[in-house]
Amino acid sequence: MLEKLKEIEARYQELSSLLADPEILKDQRQYSEIAREHSNLGDLMIPYHRLEGLDQDIAENEAMLEDPDPELRALVREELAGLKAEKAQIEQQLKMLLVPKDPNDNRNVILEIRAGTGGEEAGLFAADLFRMYSRYAETKHWNVELLSMHETGIGGIKEVIVSISGREAFSKLKYESGGHRVQRVPVTEAGGRIHTSAVTVAVLPEAQEVDVQIDPGDLRIDTYRSSGAGGQHVNKTDSAVRITHVPTGIVVSCQDEKSQHKNKAKAMRVLRSRILQKFQEDKEQEIASQRRFQVGSGDRSDRIRTYNFPQGRVSDHRINLTLHKLPQVLEGELDEIIDELATHFQAQALSSLGE
Repeated sequence: MLEKLKEIEARYQELSSLLADPEILKDQRQYSEIAREHSNLGDLMIPYHRLEGLDQDIAENEAMLEDPDPELRALVREELAGLKAEKAQIEQQLKMLLVPKDPNDNRNVILEIRAGTGGEEAGLFAADLFRMYSRYAETKHWNVELLSMHETGIGGIKEVIVSISGREAFSKLKYESGGHRVQRVPVTEAGGRIHTSAVTVAVLPEAQEVDVQIDPGDLRIDTYRSSGAGGQHVNKTDSAVRITHVPTGIVVSCQDEKSQHKNKAKAMRVLRSRILQKFQEDKEQEIASQRRFQVGSGDRSDRIRTYNFPQGRVSDHRINLTLHKLPQVLEGELDEIIDELATHFQAQALSSLGE
């Protein structure tokens, strides 16, 4: 571990020099990447230097154990015990800090919720999840901005895309990507039978313009008339926008705003984030050995959680966690689940680091 820390210290000093380089300052994207790495490594430097000081103090105290004065030796032994306990604590702290960090943890989030199998009932549950995440965001004092929504006729949601911005938004919500299953008696079910429906959730780190460079020539932009509820502009003007990124085949559409310009700006935010996600997934596949450090694949086909209404329980299948707090969870009380997931994946990463 000490050898690794020495390498990190050398890299930290190198990054400090680069940040003062006028040429680096001219390239905003490169400067942003270097500053982010410099900040992450800086978290290691204080405990590392304290550990070096502790090693020196311990060596000096151990030398004093040879002193003929028994009272002094007793004091030295007492102090040594405290120094060694502090050293063990800092070593554990450094081990945790050495676990590779998700570079997206400090980013804002693009949250996408889509109704899956289950018809109208899936749409109603998608609306429940949208409300749940909105309430959770409120408790964290995050800002939620609607980017796109397609509603069903009975108050459900076929698809909703929102931006969630705030401190540690991605680091908390990244565990939510995957399939969410609901088991309950639908309001449309006269026979009272339990129905199983599915909703997919995707949590993407929101990309900035400096993160993803998009060539305008790679875009195909189509405009069309909005459909559905939305006021007088619907079906009157070509305000809706569909953007296709030709190299990747990613398609994003937005029709919620009356202005074509605003719809295009919102669609571009989603497009940048989806392209960033694709680039990161491609990179992870190229470096397969690093997959063990990731917090789940985020595969939308993975069934990660079940919400059982008759039993009032929520079960997260990744960590075998079951809580009989369904009403509270749907009101946005997600901390217990998210904290357990964070602990689980952090322990996995520590184990992999040890190997």
